[in-house]
Amino acid sequence: MDWEPALAILSPMETPEDLSLERARVAELLEQRNILPTVQRIEIAGLMLAEAQHLSADQVLARSRAAGLTVSKATVYNTLGLLVEKGLVREVIVDSTKVFYDSNIGPHHHFYNVDDATLTDISPVTLPVDRLPLPPEGTETTGVDIVIRIRNKV
Repeated sequence: MDWEPALAILSPMETPEDLSLERARVAELLEQRNILPTVQRIEIAGLMLAEAQHLSADQVLARSRAAGLTVSKATVYNTLGLLVEKGLVREVIVDSTKVFYDSNIGPHHHFYNVDDATLTDISPVTLPVDRLPLPPEGTETTGVDIVIRIRNKV
């Protein structure tokens, strides 16, 4: 399926100059969305937007810390919430205790594997949603998120 990122990172970073350039691009993207580009926000956004992926806040926190960033859990949650609000990532709620952040902001749906807690994209072409009911009076439909739960065969 085509991936529609908010930011396309060109290639794996190999030199400090490349890393600086990528951070500058992420900072510019944040500024374009009226987000103050703090060090933590740049690093978290860069991590999320580097590739098509579905990460929980805990996974973002672990990867940020593994990359040497000193960041609190609250900062990760607040930054992810801001990235969702500004349309840079999308939130996928699979149940009341599991939320993933998706770097693919284009229209698509998901398989959720309950055995290994992973999400897989489903092209909207293979699952068309073309006959939605009218929303209640005074409201409008803003999106459709379909999550199909699957499990591994035994």
